[in-house]
Amino acid sequence: MPSKMIFINLPVADLGRSKNFYQAIGWKVNQDFTDENAACIVIDDNICAMLLTKDFFTTFTKRPIADTVSEISSAYALSLASAQEVDALTEAALAAGATEEVNEDRRAEEAQVGMFGRTFIDPDGHQWEPFWMNYPGSD
Repeated sequence: MPSKMIFINLPVADLGRSKNFYQAIGWKVNQDFTDENAACIVIDDNICAMLLTKDFFTTFTKRPIADTVSEISSAYALSLASAQEVDALTEAALAAGATEEVNEDRRAEEAQVGMFGRTFIDPDGHQWEPFWMNYPGSD
């Protein structure tokens, strides 16, 4: 077990639909941490998304759940190894039912510093931002 991991807890309206979406973009379900209330989606060795039914999600907080379909609550940036991986993940997400948010001003700014990114919104309104950055010395 790695010393540090990130688990992103996401409330979802339809657990089955959300599991299918994330499997369609190439991420895996960890059945050991999946039941009728939650599904563990393995993004990478140290990163997982916990899809939680909205009823189950409310057991973790007394605060109201944000309506991520109409408002943004956060954005999940995911560094990938190449611009091609960014395109492949985004295209898979779009084919699985995501929508893309395009910000041409931001794309121009990113290009100036050697970055490439795209933004997709999953069926529950969660915003994902896969990106690639040309880090110094990574040529």
